[in-house]
Amino acid sequence: MKVLFLKDVPGSGEAGDVKEVARGFGRNYLLPRGLAVEASPGAMKQAESRIRQEKERKEQEAKKLETLAGSVQGKELHFKARVGAEDKLFGSITASHIADELSKLVDATIEKKHVVMERPLRETGSHEVLVRFSGQAEATINVTIEPETDES
Repeated sequence: MKVLFLKDVPGSGEAGDVKEVARGFGRNYLLPRGLAVEASPGAMKQAESRIRQEKERKEQEAKKLETLAGSVQGKELHFKARVGAEDKLFGSITASHIADELSKLVDATIEKKHVVMERPLRETGSHEVLVRFSGQAEATINVTIEPETDES
């Protein structure tokens, strides 16, 4: 079955692609969800404007993410945390903490899924953290964790 993809389907095709897919996949998954239409000359002509709008929307989104990555690049965040022996934290600084503070700093919504960390930060000092908005839009920030002082 030949279909015209209206939206991106990971592993199958991108918006605007015309591909041959299994009949069951097309009829049971792609067509009912509005991800593709059967490829006929009339359908292809109708879908051209929708596909063009989708591509323009993606380009605008990519530009917006690039701008956001530029505004985040090189920022420094400072956290104070209780520490125990050998400068180990009681608890940790997570991607969620970093995303919240970064959102306040740049006045834009940054989700914790954008903050790339292998594991939460559990030691004082300076740490470089990658913030990835998309494949091309990423930035590196510096996170400094300082021990809390008992000056209450």
